[in-house]
Amino acid sequence: MIFPLEDSPVFLSALIPKEDEPWIYTRGITLALDYLGLSFQQALDWLLQVIAGLDVLSLVSKTVLDETLAGWILPLLPREKQALWSAPSMYGRPDQQTVGGAVVSFLLRPCSFLGLVVFSGRQGSQPVFTSFKRKTGCSLTPSPEGEKELVRRYLHCYGPATPAMFAAWLGASNQQANRLWKNVTEEMEPVTLSGKKAFILAKDQGELFSEPSFDQELLLLGGHDPYLDQRDRWVLQEDKTWQRKIWTTVSNPGAVLYRGEAIGIWSSKKKSKGLEIRFSLRNDVSEKEKLQDLARSYAAFRGQELLKILFTPS
Repeated sequence: MIFPLEDSPVFLSALIPKEDEPWIYTRGITLALDYLGLSFQQALDWLLQVIAGLDVLSLVSKTVLDETLAGWILPLLPREKQALWSAPSMYGRPDQQTVGGAVVSFLLRPCSFLGLVVFSGRQGSQPVFTSFKRKTGCSLTPSPEGEKELVRRYLHCYGPATPAMFAAWLGASNQQANRLWKNVTEEMEPVTLSGKKAFILAKDQGELFSEPSFDQELLLLGGHDPYLDQRDRWVLQEDKTWQRKIWTTVSNPGAVLYRGEAIGIWSSKKKSKGLEIRFSLRNDVSEKEKLQDLARSYAAFRGQELLKILFTPS
């Protein structure tokens, strides 16, 4: 997701763990570290010694980024570890990634939270990476207010919620999620949701309990839109069969939203001459003309001719 530069303390440095909390999104690194006989902190310390090289350099493609940084680390390793570091990866594609490159790939998550590496656009079809400082002209400064704001933003979007929901959404340990949550407890208010205790921001109470209004009642959301990242999915669609269609194991389709409820799914298929768009709705709704208008708008946004609109049985 893209966010304004001024929100960096909210969505980056707020995720830096404290004390014995594990780093978010790094659990899979264990296999490589066990093979190398290294600790997580030791590997991270080596990467932190060399990653400042991105302050004067941009690298094209994630593979090049991983392997370049792994190459910078190589001379720092004990001699007996170097051959293991350069061995083919046990993840993904061993013909393109070394064990060291895999370790770097996992450790780039902490480095992003520390403001040491960022995605910097594209060169053709390939992503470009550099440092936060080189991209923005300034260093990332952590802020305690950023940690509080992260929880506020979450509750404003997804409340009523619980600390466990927050941990699942964030991908953090319960320890880290509970610490962040406690920063804002004085701004929360308990409510009952389906017989269970949950929390909202006190300042959101009026809006949450008022009659809803919609600037646009019908919307097409892309797969993995943040709106769909609600932990209690029944709020958006109570039918479990439809939940499995909207939130799939591998890749989510787009969702059709009517007055906030996910009433169906949609997908587009690129053909040589344009796009085909397919809808599958839970109920036969009287909004097909509006859906067709939204499909035409989407095709225009993509710069494609709309070839066909299909409505398939649910």
